[in-house]
Amino acid sequence: MSELLFRDDAYLRQCEASVLAADERGILLDRTVFYPTGGGQPGDSGSLLLADGRTIAIADARKGEAADTVRHVPAPGSALPAPGSKLVASIDWDRRHRLMRMHTCLHLLSAVLPYPVTGGQVSDGKGRLDFDIAEMALDKEAIAERLNALIVEDHAVAARWISDEELAASPELVKTMSVRPPVGAGRVRLIEVSGLDLQACGGTHVARTGEIGAVIVRKIESKGRQNRRVALELA
Repeated sequence: MSELLFRDDAYLRQCEASVLAADERGILLDRTVFYPTGGGQPGDSGSLLLADGRTIAIADARKGEAADTVRHVPAPGSALPAPGSKLVASIDWDRRHRLMRMHTCLHLLSAVLPYPVTGGQVSDGKGRLDFDIAEMALDKEAIAERLNALIVEDHAVAARWISDEELAASPELVKTMSVRPPVGAGRVRLIEVSGLDLQACGGTHVARTGEIGAVIVRKIESKGRQNRRVALELA
């Protein structure tokens, strides 16, 4: 297992760590600030600075086979560090912050449109949610106006944990039908946007909605008889 520092502090940009293992699949560290791909959010990129001054560019971060492990995927051609090596792991903060802003905004979108979520994706500077909605027209301008109003209200965003049993007793906490939160470890992480939204989520988020900044509803598409895709973009 690795210490996943991003779970408790999404604003950490770097940390000291030791190499547990390294092979063609990636580099395992005893602790990390890198978020691995999951829950619709892409993995972090960044770098590993070794004690001898060498730098390994990290192109992606993915979940390891064991629980609570992250594989830091080096750029092609990178030399792998030896197990036990000491290093400083640093994420591409500007990219991560854009992902945090958009991920939090998608939580707001699910509050503005209170329908079952059939899918979603967080990307750099943009994102989308798919909703299970019967034939109906969605007003792009009205959705954008409501979203930006909630952002400006600067609601607090915080994480907390509940047990697997508590989640099972409150199925409404799982909003995304296509992505189930991991269970079996005894606890599940919730993200709460004060007064607006509460749902199971393992991703990274900003601390207040005002940090998201202005957003644009880029387009609304029909993806089937009862599926509407709403795509957002940071302004």
